[in-house]
Amino acid sequence: MRSAPRFVFASDSLKGTLSSADTARLLGAAAERHFPGCSWTAVPMADGGEGTADALLAACGGEKIRAIVSDPLGRPVETAYALLPGGRAVIEMAAASGLPLLAPEERDPLATSTYGTGQLVFDALSRGARDVTVALGGSATNDGGMGLARALGARLLDANGRELAGCGADLGRVARVDLSDLSPLTADAHFTMMCDVDNPLVGPEGASFVFGPQKGASPEVVRRLDEGMANWARVLEETFGRSFDVPGAGAAGGLGAACLALLGAESVPGVTRVLELVGFDALLADADLCVTGEGHADAQTARGKVVAGVAAACERAEVPCAAVVGGMSADAAGLPGLAAMVPTAIDAMPLEEALERAEELYALAAERLFSLIALGSELGKR
Repeated sequence: MRSAPRFVFASDSLKGTLSSADTARLLGAAAERHFPGCSWTAVPMADGGEGTADALLAACGGEKIRAIVSDPLGRPVETAYALLPGGRAVIEMAAASGLPLLAPEERDPLATSTYGTGQLVFDALSRGARDVTVALGGSATNDGGMGLARALGARLLDANGRELAGCGADLGRVARVDLSDLSPLTADAHFTMMCDVDNPLVGPEGASFVFGPQKGASPEVVRRLDEGMANWARVLEETFGRSFDVPGAGAAGGLGAACLALLGAESVPGVTRVLELVGFDALLADADLCVTGEGHADAQTARGKVVAGVAAACERAEVPCAAVVGGMSADAAGLPGLAAMVPTAIDAMPLEEALERAEELYALAAERLFSLIALGSELGKR
C-alpha cells in the first residue's frame, strides 16, 4: 500500500442509527489517524429500498422534487423523488404507494392502487427526465400496476367497455387495455426497475399469495386476487403479444409486470442500478481499499444487499474490500470479494444499548479495522 493511500467508503446506512455519511466520517477519522495524508471518497449507498433516492442525491447531486399525488387509497399525499443530473430520475414507489402510508386497519389490497406512483413517473417525464428508475418495494398494492397504467394515460375497460379505476378489485374485471392516450413521453424514455425478487405474477409463488397477506389480504381475498391477476396476465399478453408472467413481474404487487409491458423497463437488482448511477467503477480507479457495510449481515446479505454488490464490484476491479457491520450471523461469512467483515459489537449487550451506542461502537470498529490494516502494511515492508 502506498504511503498516502486512497480509500473509498461505500456503506449502506445502519437503519435507525447511522447514515452513510456518518459511517464515512467515522471511517475517515480512523483512516487519517493511521495513514496521515491519505485521501478518501464517500459514496452513499442503498439497495433500492427506502432511502435510495436520498442516497443517490447525496452521491450524484441533483434536486429533490416534491409533488402531491394519490396515496394507495386515492387521498392526496405530499411526497418526493430524485431528479439527478443528465435527465435521470429515481422514484421509490413506496413514497406514493407504500404500506407505511396506511394505518394497519386501512390495509386492503382490493382497494389500493399504484396510481400515485404513475403520477410521479409522469411528473418526472414532464420535467424532462429521459432515464427513469423505479424502485419496487414496500408496496401497499396488489393491482398489477393498473393504477400506474391509468396515470400514464392508458384506459382499462371491462367487458362492457366501461372504464375501471385500476385497483386490486378490478384485476378480474379488466377485459381490454386502450393505449391510444398513453403519454407519448413514455416512448422517448428509458426505464429501469430496481427489483430484488424473482416472483412471477400468478400462482403459489406469485404476487398475491406471497405478498398479499402482509398487505391485509385474507386467504379468501388472496385467492380472489390471484384469479384476477391471472386474468390481468391474459389481458397483457393479448395486448402486447407476449407473456409477462415472468420472474420479477410479481414485484410490488405486480407493478413489475406493468413496468415491463407498458414501459419496456429493464429489471436489475437495486444495488446494481445504484452502483451504475453513481459511477462506482470509475470511483474505484486507483483505490487501495473500499470499506462497505450495513446494519446486520446474514445469509440475506448475498441476495442483492449493498455489501454483496459493492464487494462484487471491488472483486471485478481487483480492489480489496472490507465491511463494517452492526452485527453479523455465522452464515454471513465467505461473501465473494469481501476480504474481512468487522462487527461493531464488542461485548454481549442488549440490542437497545447497542443502538444507543451505535456511533461509539462504529468508531471503535473503524479504529480496529485501520489499525490492523496499518499493521499489515508495516509487516509487508519487512
